[in-house]
Amino acid sequence: MNESGENILEMDSLSETKLEGDTEIEMGMEVVYSQEFLPTYETIPEGASVPKVEKVEFNGKSDSLFFNDGVRRIDFVLVYEDEDMKETDKNRTFQKRKQRREYFEASLMKMGMELEAARSVVDEKLLFVKVHMPWDMLCTYAEVLHIKLPIQPNDLSTTSSPFNFLSCITKHFYPSEDLIAKETEYFTAPFEKDRLEYFYVKDRDLFFTPSMRSRMAYYILSRAPYEVRENIKKFGVTKLLDGGVYKAAYPLHDCRFNVRSKEDECPNERYLLYNEWAHPKSFYKMQPLDLIRKYYGEKIGIYFAWLGFYTAMLALAAIVGLGCFIYGYTTQETSTWSKEVCDPLIGGNIVMCPQCDKECTYWRLNSTCESSKKLCIFDNYGTLVFAVFMAIWVTVFLEFWKRYQAELEYEWDTVEFLEQEEQPRPEYEAKCNHDRINPVTRVKEKVPYTACGRCIRVSLGIGTVLFWIVLILASVVAIIVYRLAVFFSFSTRLQSDLKELEPFKEYVTAQMATSVTASIISFVVIMVLNILYERVAIWITDFELPRTRTDYENSLTLKMFLFQFVNYYSSCFYIAFAKGKVVGYPGQPVYLLGKYRNEECDPGGCLIELTTQLTIIMGGKAIWNNIQEVLLPWMKNLIFRYCTRVGSEKVIPRWEQDYQLQHIGKLGLFYEYLEMVIQFGFVTLFVASFPLAPVLALVNNLFEIRVDAWKIITQFRRMVPEKAQDIGAWQPILQGVAILAVASNAMIIAFTSDMIPRLVYYWSFSVYPYGDHSSHTMQGYINNTLSVFDIQDFSNKSRPLQTPYWFNNSTTCRYRDFRYPPGHHRQYEYSIYYWHVIAAKMAFIIVVEHIVYLTKFVLSYVIPDVPYTVREQIKREKYLSQVILHETNLKLVTKRLKPFGDKILKQNEDKEEEIMDLYF
Repeated sequence: MNESGENILEMDSLSETKLEGDTEIEMGMEVVYSQEFLPTYETIPEGASVPKVEKVEFNGKSDSLFFNDGVRRIDFVLVYEDEDMKETDKNRTFQKRKQRREYFEASLMKMGMELEAARSVVDEKLLFVKVHMPWDMLCTYAEVLHIKLPIQPNDLSTTSSPFNFLSCITKHFYPSEDLIAKETEYFTAPFEKDRLEYFYVKDRDLFFTPSMRSRMAYYILSRAPYEVRENIKKFGVTKLLDGGVYKAAYPLHDCRFNVRSKEDECPNERYLLYNEWAHPKSFYKMQPLDLIRKYYGEKIGIYFAWLGFYTAMLALAAIVGLGCFIYGYTTQETSTWSKEVCDPLIGGNIVMCPQCDKECTYWRLNSTCESSKKLCIFDNYGTLVFAVFMAIWVTVFLEFWKRYQAELEYEWDTVEFLEQEEQPRPEYEAKCNHDRINPVTRVKEKVPYTACGRCIRVSLGIGTVLFWIVLILASVVAIIVYRLAVFFSFSTRLQSDLKELEPFKEYVTAQMATSVTASIISFVVIMVLNILYERVAIWITDFELPRTRTDYENSLTLKMFLFQFVNYYSSCFYIAFAKGKVVGYPGQPVYLLGKYRNEECDPGGCLIELTTQLTIIMGGKAIWNNIQEVLLPWMKNLIFRYCTRVGSEKVIPRWEQDYQLQHIGKLGLFYEYLEMVIQFGFVTLFVASFPLAPVLALVNNLFEIRVDAWKIITQFRRMVPEKAQDIGAWQPILQGVAILAVASNAMIIAFTSDMIPRLVYYWSFSVYPYGDHSSHTMQGYINNTLSVFDIQDFSNKSRPLQTPYWFNNSTTCRYRDFRYPPGHHRQYEYSIYYWHVIAAKMAFIIVVEHIVYLTKFVLSYVIPDVPYTVREQIKREKYLSQVILHETNLKLVTKRLKPFGDKILKQNEDKEEEIMDLYF
């Protein structure tokens, strides 16, 4: 910035109150909007008088979507508090806000928009500015934003479904066609103002849908200037909202959600969506996706399309998972190894070694009878089949979603929604002060940073994300250390401290107290880190300055998901792959940090712990999210309506009814996607330990669809419609989770469950030369998998202080491992059984992974991403667009050449007449 520019900014900071978030451009650098971005842009000279918005009285029509004249449609609404009605009207901040607002509104009018203001019925301090875009302006910006509009009805025949004979049954599961008629299909092309006659315009008032009009209006509002001083330009309604100049900016709902509009021209789409989609009575119906897209835009439509498709695919996984669970439940009583644990003559006579130093004592194996039965429900051969099934299911889900997404891309005109068609964000344009040559057009353009600057910004973002991930891992380690340290403290003092609470004494054990307190601390840490990291991630993404809105959301999505992935899954990965794996043996336990003895798995094994953890996280998270999404917006709206209640005799206009609703926030659907993708991870990554995960997910999603629909229709203002071709960065994230799920489930079966040791015993160690049985059997498995330890080999640090009354004169105890017994020349070293099991586990992982990955590759290759019919329709549409372009160019050339042709023709006629005169 030049010297004068610095002086101006310095004066601004010293002499004027600068509103938060001002976007500034140095006009000396010619960083202004080109004709491509703002064709009607004109700056009002500094110091010039600005026109004021016309103020009118409310005409009493509560459902009206038009100006008072009943002709001009309201495309957007701006809300502000009148500074002249305040007692502090002489405050410089309020005066500055007023000047900026007046300049901003004058800029809008100079650019061609029409404005009309009306005072609030409820609060006379509030004023509502209604924004209207005339026809010529709509045509201009439809071309700027490359909006695709119909050129002719679709003349390709549609293939009839082979299941049409079931329509008499299936029609009850679809929205009523009498209320929501099926839309006519058209071939579309990017709008061009000069070729208007080739577009299918039946009615100018209906040619651009309300969502298109709102999108174009918001595009202009985001780029209109609100202050120009010498060579500094400030612009954008977003900055005015942040600075308090405006209190809200939103497009209108077309009617109340539960009452039809009294206006004849109102389509009542909100009312239809509520009754056929969001109302609890419609929970069994398919979603009216075309109407959702028409009303809210493609971005909202693609989210609900994905959520509905994901939920439908979960139905199959839920059925198989439920079958696996039922199989495990019915066979738990017939499991040989579970019977041995519960048998008083086998499990009752096996004395187990203490699981911690000094304070823990000996215990009998049959005390884990119930947990071993529960383990049989999840740790069986059906789980292995289900894990392989889920690996294939997730591939089929993603491939068929690509096909369905391709159909929606064509139907919703987002096939060619390319990067060059998406306009830059205002924040990006405001910082463009470096020159570069566009690699595509070879034309000089302005960019906000050099290649080195971009590298620095990206590196800072990556470094910040890695720092916070390390911080999460450090918190996990700290909680593990807390569990190890406090367990011994509770073991020593808890029973004596609770001696007065005799009824609760037997229930409050050291293990339970440790688990509960650690869970509470973990929850607090997760919530605090979530709040802090969200702000840091947004700040880093803003600093990176992505060019388009899609780039911005993709960058933020990747940062947030990496953090949430570690935050939510770290405890599950710890239980599955770390806990109880490196514990040593009773005479030589392994200590963390040289002080804390490593945790061992519960007597029932770590798999049952992982199952419990997943049940609590998935169930609790689903219940909490649904309560939060329903209750919080409802309570906020209820409180707002109570604080601004008016007499029943007053009629509240449509724009003021919408103002009383909640604002959906800048991140929009980000948290909805994040919630579902985290759930997708639980369903796929750890399904080998919890076959009921798809069932819980299915039940949750059936509620989630209707809760989200109810929320955005009844509790939130109408969102600004946005274009979206797909689900963005969530697609590669889902693919990454699917790939990781194969390895994760294979390792859970291999290292967390007891399936591989049981198979090794059945096929190798139950018969000669290692076993005494004549045929393959599971009898003797428990005794074979528990190693023997001589209690004389306890160190003074770990020797138990007390022994139970039934211990008698026992000299040995047992522990879960595969080691040689005392007295063996390699005592307490790993036995041959251990190495057989390790080899079998590694072989299992390699074989299963290769088979599943090969199957996934074949399915990905066989299933095309774009259906054949969609490809044909895309080709037909491109052909029609080329024909229109050719005919237009031909007419233009003909029109331009016609004067020259007429002149040449006249000259030829004159020559012929001269020749004829000479001849005669």
